[in-house]
Amino acid sequence: MIEGDDGVLVVPDAVAPALATQLDQLLQDASRYATHARAEATLRGYRSDWVDFDSWCLQMGLDALPAAPATVAAYLAYLAGVEAAVGTMARRLSSIGHYHRAARQLDPTADAGVRYVLAGIRRELGRRPDQATPLMPPLLFDALQACPTVYEGVDGAEPYLRGLRDRAILLVGFVGALRRSEIAAADVRDLNEHPLGLVLDIPRSKTHDASETPQTVVLPRSRTPAHCPVTALQTWLEASGITRGPLFQATTPRGNRLAPGGRRLAGARINGVVQDALRRVNIDPDVDGYSAHSLRAGFVTHAASRGASDRAIARQTRHRDLANVAIYTRHSSAWTDNAATELGL
Repeated sequence: MIEGDDGVLVVPDAVAPALATQLDQLLQDASRYATHARAEATLRGYRSDWVDFDSWCLQMGLDALPAAPATVAAYLAYLAGVEAAVGTMARRLSSIGHYHRAARQLDPTADAGVRYVLAGIRRELGRRPDQATPLMPPLLFDALQACPTVYEGVDGAEPYLRGLRDRAILLVGFVGALRRSEIAAADVRDLNEHPLGLVLDIPRSKTHDASETPQTVVLPRSRTPAHCPVTALQTWLEASGITRGPLFQATTPRGNRLAPGGRRLAGARINGVVQDALRRVNIDPDVDGYSAHSLRAGFVTHAASRGASDRAIARQTRHRDLANVAIYTRHSSAWTDNAATELGL
């Protein structure tokens, strides 16, 4: 490059084509990197939320992009009117903000007036953010026992792959304090043996970028084989013959064979596994608030009730802020060293 008389950088004709090709490749690379800035599950959530907001704006004759702060405030009032959860509203704001920033538009959700509206809704409705009901022993053990592990085929009894898989999902999800997206994303290569059990690498999560060193959770061996995540996982892998690829794969409709192609279970299906297991023990997960996140919430609650510190719990849950752990443990910890328990009434 040389500098012309007018101070503008000029690319000599002889090298311009080569530089243009290089620049074009760099821009393609930059575009590819940008697509990995968010987890796919997060992007799906953004799209779903945006469709709802865009449809509402269309019905009201308002612009969705760019949206005025007043439009977003009215949308929040609409959501409150249809009894949407406060957590849902907060997520919708995040998605609306994401689409505006991606389009290089001013983010209407950052407006103080919009934030005041959400704060007022939260205060008036008296709702706390949505939180799954913790799934932990003894109900967890009942759900495990109800998972069928034997399939009665025409040639006699054989391992029932779906039941063995579901047992492994429940135990690994609970002991590993995993999010449903992390359970779905786990690969065989992420497992590492250890004298005390297994170590599971988490390359990417909701709060952890794939470019960072993988996070890890431990899966210790249990004294009771029926409650051991290592035993359940090894039994599933041996019965299914899985040696590579997704750790938890889909089965055929009958559940006694793997589905062709080594298909990975989606996060929504992980949710179904947990809820189906509870239905087998006559629990309605929709009424009682159980979901895949109940495994993670159950780990935190159960560990706290057994005396584990917030810091020790966060080592497994990978929470960076101990205040987030306290959200789960506030009910159990409220009983510790509390004079109300010593009234003698």
